[in-house]
Amino acid sequence: MDSKLEQRTCIKFCCKNEIKCSDTLKMLQKCYGDDTLSKTQVYQWYERLKSGREAVEDDARPGRLSTSKTDENVDEIRQFILREDLGLILHDDNAPSHNALIIREFLVKNNTNTIQQPPNSPDLAPCDFFLFDRLKKPLRGTRFESVEAIKLKSLEALMAIPKTDFQKSFEKWIKRWHKCIAANGDYFEGDNLNFEE
Repeated sequence: MDSKLEQRTCIKFCCKNEIKCSDTLKMLQKCYGDDTLSKTQVYQWYERLKSGREAVEDDARPGRLSTSKTDENVDEIRQFILREDLGLILHDDNAPSHNALIIREFLVKNNTNTIQQPPNSPDLAPCDFFLFDRLKKPLRGTRFESVEAIKLKSLEALMAIPKTDFQKSFEKWIKRWHKCIAANGDYFEGDNLNFEE
């Protein structure tokens, strides 16, 4: 049985036995480790099953998206991009090390979707708008004796960031995608852009 289906079956079991969703997630993480469904997927499936859904298989989807550029197809692709259940995705910032052949082969082998980084858009890169400043602040103004000392202090700064802050940054990242889509990729400033979610 596929790992996803196994996990969904486990979620169904926990839901029917009134085990809380948070506890269900912990049990899945203990059993499946890095292969566990994302928190969002676990909560979504838990809610679906709690609402009466019986099947743990994916709903049938239409065939491959058309590549011709019509308003209808653009809207269909936009809806595909805005879906919540994308599985594992990688934000590709076009760094030379990320374009190495071994990396590209690994991503293809593991069916990993990539989201290309638009050029000159640090506002769409979580490391740029969230992480780098938080890592630089504790290092600023300090003269280090060795590279190891820099690594140690950087690791301390990284570990000091609460997990909830990382989660919030990814939620903000998704909102930034929506704003970019709502603006049709055009330049805009600030967070005052209104759009329908």
